[in-house]
Amino acid sequence: MPAQDKDEGGWKKFLWDSEKKEFLGRTGGSWSKIFLFYLIFYGCLAGIFIGTIQILLLTLSDYKPTWQDRVAPPGNNSIVVTVLPFISFLSFIVTMKEFLESYDTEKQGDLMTFEDCGESDMGVRKACQFSKSFLGPCSGIEDRNFGFSEGKPCLIVKLNRIVNFRPKKSYHSIFLTCIMLHKEEDAGKLGEVKYYGIGGGFPLHYYPYYGKRLHSHYLQPLVAIQFVNISLNTEIRVECKVFGENIYYSDKDRYQGRFDVKIGVMTKST
Repeated sequence: MPAQDKDEGGWKKFLWDSEKKEFLGRTGGSWSKIFLFYLIFYGCLAGIFIGTIQILLLTLSDYKPTWQDRVAPPGNNSIVVTVLPFISFLSFIVTMKEFLESYDTEKQGDLMTFEDCGESDMGVRKACQFSKSFLGPCSGIEDRNFGFSEGKPCLIVKLNRIVNFRPKKSYHSIFLTCIMLHKEEDAGKLGEVKYYGIGGGFPLHYYPYYGKRLHSHYLQPLVAIQFVNISLNTEIRVECKVFGENIYYSDKDRYQGRFDVKIGVMTKST
């Protein structure tokens, strides 16, 4: 028992030595020096970190990306449409309706933010108006199912936003064309493809895009594609390609300037 009391007294004395006025083996002055040292040490580390971030921020523009030599190309999508039941294509309809909400005419009535740009492509301007009514039967105004319920599905296409990108003026629009990516004997399975929008393309007067700061309400022009009489019960792979003088393609990147979808209108289970 005396040995146990001695041990207990040892750790208690280490925790607080009343004779030497030490806490954990150090006096108040010693602890103050250690605290001051680490305060200065970590303060310097924080200052270096904050300074590095501030220097980095000085190299960035508030109006456009410093580097935009690599813009993500359009992706690859697989769409299989079943005429019945309705639930099979409901998710596509909901997504398209939500996407087109910002293209409602009543949301573009503020003349301080939007303007009717017409055919001119001169000068810095506000956001150009683009009504979803330009998309015809694919606008969701008259046919709220975007042709899906009739086996004539619509797709809505937009181009990536690239700050200060100006299409060259050899065309009035950037055109879009969709073709079937299979054997020639299967070409007839795609049927007629219709394009809706302003001239069936992306008009030049909607460009350039000046970035979120200067063009916060910018609306990208849209093109709607409708597959009018696609063959039933067959999955078809379709490639859609945009054409413009300064829009380029690469064999190494099959989705640069283009995208493809796999689409099928099914009337029976497979």
